[in-house]
Amino acid sequence: MTSDLTTALRPAFVLTILFAALLGIGYPLAMTGIGQALFPAQANGSLVTANGRVIGSSVVGQAFVSDRYFRTRPSAAGKGYDGLASSGSNLGPASRALVDRVTPDIARQQADGVRSPLPADLVTASGSGLDPDLSPAAAYAQAPRIARVRAIPLARVRSLVADRIEDSAFGDAHVNVLGLNRALDAATRR
Repeated sequence: MTSDLTTALRPAFVLTILFAALLGIGYPLAMTGIGQALFPAQANGSLVTANGRVIGSSVVGQAFVSDRYFRTRPSAAGKGYDGLASSGSNLGPASRALVDRVTPDIARQQADGVRSPLPADLVTASGSGLDPDLSPAAAYAQAPRIARVRAIPLARVRSLVADRIEDSAFGDAHVNVLGLNRALDAATRR
């Protein structure tokens, strides 16, 4: 009886160890190696550097609090743009909590000079809470504030937005906010 049990358990134990090593170590190492070889920037987080310092990621949103910069969507990720707490709010359009959350954002946008119709992505969080992009309408809506604060022509700011609009095969056109703010800094340094 014990030899039958040993005979039955030995292959199960060996296969468990084999597949744990193969799928728990071998496969992740192979995928990491392929990612590093073929797509090193994306595999390392699409990090953006300036003067040898990492300033952000082109695929993860971050907070821009200065009036000199275009602002991203509000974040539902933890205490704001926390990659470890990435999630949406799951608040529906009839939710009182959603109304209470967006009301101060609407007032802030209106105080900044954004007029109706207010683009929804200026006051609502994305599904991940870490969206790095805005709709072109949301970027254009912020252009007057940027022009006023930086004392540059509105047409120049609108031109920078137009130059940064990216089409997507999987959705609507969008503007990467970090890229737009870097282009804005470069244009106003001259």
